Amino acid sequence: MDKVDIQIKVYDREGVEHDITVPTDIGMTLMEACKAYDLGVEGTCGGMALCASCQVYVESDHQLHEQGDAELDMLDQAFFVKPNSRLGCQIHLSNELDGLVVRIAPKGLE
Repeated sequence: MDKVDIQIKVYDREGVEHDITVPTDIGMTLMEACKAYDLGVEGTCGGMALCASCQVYVESDHQLHEQGDAELDMLDQAFFVKPNSRLGCQIHLSNELDGLVVRIAPKGLE
């Protein structure tokens, strides 16, 4: 039987570590998981890669799918971007991401 729950370690904006359990059988994104656990990710645009309010820094060595043009364009305009920046709304959770470690990026200038 295929595994349907994975473990993800998320560091919130204050540096507090959260170990979350996320199902992989419903097509959830990292942004949606962080919102479900109330970790401070807004996802203002609803997951359309239009706002960068779900930006995270990927700290583990997991192989993620290649970034699309929309994600790259949004990160090009975002604040506090690092080489390991990704938009949480563009990370679709799967069994291969078990053990993923991310840190939520600081909020943009408001």
